Amino acid sequence: MVPARVLAAVPSALVALALSGCSSLWACTDTTAERGEAGVRVRVEDTSGRSLGVTAEVVDWRLEPHPQLPAEGDRVYFHYRFDGADDTSGPAVDACAVDEERVALGCRTVHSSEAFGPGGDRTGDEWLAVEHPERVAGVLLIPNDQAYDRRTCEQDSKDGGGRHPPEPAGVGDRL
Repeated sequence: MVPARVLAAVPSALVALALSGCSSLWACTDTTAERGEAGVRVRVEDTSGRSLGVTAEVVDWRLEPHPQLPAEGDRVYFHYRFDGADDTSGPAVDACAVDEERVALGCRTVHSSEAFGPGGDRTGDEWLAVEHPERVAGVLLIPNDQAYDRRTCEQDSKDGGGRHPPEPAGVGDRL
């Protein structure tokens, strides 16, 4: 026969396990957002696909040698602008140089918080090194906000999980 005080401790032990995240009822899940449609001007969206009220735009681009590395040949030099972003923790989007078939030749993330233009507008410029600069037909932005990526379940099974931005675009991805 099981003593009464052992039976009395069982419910509190189960509650402690459930609250600690050790119960199967508390499953950590990661989901990845779908990559949005790339364009020269995009509405920045969160991981749920909702607009953040911010637009990002490639203002212009050209091929030229980087002033500090002229011997390395042409790179893609582009200007971009964020409209509607705040001063401190604004969004970030991936910018990719693409060929005529919209295949990425090189990409990098640009942050609105690092864009400081004249008169307070959020403009910036960046360089992209690509293997074949002669194939560049344009620079596109991907609308998914890359500024904040939550911890994954693998990194933190208790506090991680949730929706994450799509993987950053890379060379060879069709946009």
